[in-house]
Formats: sequence, C-alpha cells, structure tokens
Amino acid sequence: MNIASVKTLFALFSDEEDAEKYAPVIELALKETELMLLMDTDRSDVRLDFLCAALANYRLQQIKSGQDKRKYTYAGKVIDSGTGSSLDCAERLLKDYIQLCEGLIRPAGFVFFSFRGEGDISDKGST
Repeated sequence: MNIASVKTLFALFSDEEDAEKYAPVIELALKETELMLLMDTDRSDVRLDFLCAALANYRLQQIKSGQDKRKYTYAGKVIDSGTGSSLDCAERLLKDYIQLCEGLIRPAGFVFFSFRGEGDISDKGST
C-alpha cells in the first residue's frame, strides 16, 4: 500500500484537509487492512489504498459520531447536526471497497467485518 496515496484518498473521503492530524487513525486502518489480506495478495494493488482510506474514514466518522455535535438554539431546541449521515455514508463507502477488493482479502466471514441487514457493520474480532 502506498501511504501517500492512502492519505490523499483519506483527505478526499473525510473532507479533512490535514491528513497528518489523523495519522493514528490512518495507521490503525493500515494494520487492519494488512490483517485482511490473503497471503499471495499484491500489496501494491491500488484498490488496497482505496480500501485502507475508506476504513480510516469510517473509523474517523465513528469517533466523530460519538462526540456531542448537536447545536442548540437560544430557546434550547436542538438543531440536527447530521452526523449520522456522515457515518452512514462512510459505512457504505467502506462496504463498496470491501466488495471491490473481494479477490484480495479474506472472505467476509473470516475477516473482521460482517454485514447485517442494510449496511450495518459489526466488529467480530478475530476468530
């Protein structure tokens, strides 16, 4: 995987200008992606850069969605910040790149992700 390419794609997916600020999230995604790979996978395949960046973006959106981003009016009413839609979009993007990399990564049952229902990703842990 090309780390410079992953950072550029991460900035594109996340709409964050400074990818270096999120280096730990990107490094985690690199390790997670490496764990998914089949033994004979060509690690220079450009699809892996997209998968890794999508995974880093998904992890970032998980972190952001856990923070209270609600805005309040003077009267105390809550204005929806739309953070859920960012996480949903990141999840769909990740799912698309997992499917694109089907021949490069372990089958879904053996990988750390499985899809339940409509776009719901659950972390299974190692088996």
